[in-house]
Amino acid sequence: MGKLRLEITKGEEIRYISHLDYASAMERAVIRAKLPAAYSEGFNPHMKLSFASALAVGVTSQAEYMDIEFKEDVDLKKGIQQLTAVLPPGIEVKSGKYVPTNAPALMALVNLATYDVIVPVNKVQDIGTLEESIRLFNKAQEILYTRQTPKGRKEIEAKQYIAKDICLSQLDNEIKLVIDIKITPTGSIKPGEILDILVSMFDFVIDKDKALINRTGLYVVKNENRVKPIDL
Repeated sequence: MGKLRLEITKGEEIRYISHLDYASAMERAVIRAKLPAAYSEGFNPHMKLSFASALAVGVTSQAEYMDIEFKEDVDLKKGIQQLTAVLPPGIEVKSGKYVPTNAPALMALVNLATYDVIVPVNKVQDIGTLEESIRLFNKAQEILYTRQTPKGRKEIEAKQYIAKDICLSQLDNEIKLVIDIKITPTGSIKPGEILDILVSMFDFVIDKDKALINRTGLYVVKNENRVKPIDL
């Protein structure tokens, strides 16, 4: 029996739950759907369920990926139907397929995340000034950023995680940023941290607390080709 790989969403209804709560919601749904999930052995067994990349609190997503192992065969269509019937608002199954049990873990495969960031702007605000901030950010070869973590402050070089130039477009009283971020074995950067850099270092005059961040995709990039984990 292979692993069931699912492409799922995190919608507005659950924007502010943590990744741990999101994972718990999926685990509870699997139990309610009466699917024969496999569990680890040992003193504290846990469901064999894993995700591609943790999503920050306050960020929605069009394309999260989850692998789950079963202890017996489950028809793909029937299994997805049973799961869909018990999912909470904000989580939708977009597609699914079986992959070999020994297939590499999602976290080891996915190396690119794409985001749309929508930010309200003033009608009188000079969009040209915002565009110049983005141009300067894109032009910079190196940007040192101090990340605050529970273990203390840590300095990282931000540009190493930017896959391509940030793109800005105007949408009525909003602007949209398209940000592509690399996920590497040594780490990554959050889109919220990119906004913080833009505001604090590049005079990007916005209210970053009002930004709506949506993950539009997770990909496996090899030889310049982007492939969804569900299509591998």
